[in-house]
Amino acid sequence: MEDDIRLLRLALEEAKRCTPIQAAFCVGCVISDPESHVVLSTGYSRELPGNTHAEENALRKLPSAACRGLDMYTTMEPCSERLSGNKPCTERIVEAGGLIRRIILGVKEPDDFVHCVGAEKLRENGYVVVHNDNAELERECLQVAKRGH
Repeated sequence: MEDDIRLLRLALEEAKRCTPIQAAFCVGCVISDPESHVVLSTGYSRELPGNTHAEENALRKLPSAACRGLDMYTTMEPCSERLSGNKPCTERIVEAGGLIRRIILGVKEPDDFVHCVGAEKLRENGYVVVHNDNAELERECLQVAKRGH
């Protein structure tokens, strides 16, 4: 879908704002209204204090009046485990209680740090998970994610 690619590219621009570090990926996230495709919130890794992830930051910045059933575009699969001890993004999405309906992934998380099963956990909890099938965009998401490695 054309809007999915456009919004994933916006998430990629967010990922480029990350300060690269050797021990983490640079990820970007956009949350939008599925009907109007209006961007309601954005985030990128380490944007807010506390070793934060892109999805966490976008959820935190989402206006409190936001409706339910939103779309989340993230350049990399939401984490299912964090070595830092912080809550994984998959748990944060589920705890948001239906705020997010569909998650569109730029690329699956590589096993560089942990074995991620975020997409599986989200599907098990009733979320629609869509993998990007644009090979060029997938390559770009991975390249930006691994800056600093």
